[in-house]
Amino acid sequence: MTLIAPNRALVLFAHGARAPGWAAPFERLRDQAAMRLPGVAVSLAFLELMEPRLPAEVAALAAAGVTDVTIVPVFLGVGGHLLRDLPALVTQLQLDHPAMHVTVAGAVGEDPGVIAAMLAYCIGTLEA
Repeated sequence: MTLIAPNRALVLFAHGARAPGWAAPFERLRDQAAMRLPGVAVSLAFLELMEPRLPAEVAALAAAGVTDVTIVPVFLGVGGHLLRDLPALVTQLQLDHPAMHVTVAGAVGEDPGVIAAMLAYCIGTLEA
């Protein structure tokens, strides 16, 4: 049986940190998304301080034949990194991989469903 590589990818984009354990929740998120999206290449990339960085991850996906990438910033809010750094990275990605369609979703923390989940958690701490 021949396995066909997915042509779509979901890249979770996080800031990165010096402490290796910081990435653990993002790795769990990546793994759970991959289990729910068997036909999609799901990966995790970082802005800085951790590997892989976004350009390297997208280059690897392009080399594997991916033609459609959705980048999801797993940031709580929109600040300088999402206003300046990510758009500059995406512009360069599109120059480096002109055959690839790149979409950028909104910051995870800006989503009403995510805010509702965080609110439920915060309120639930009073019941613990």
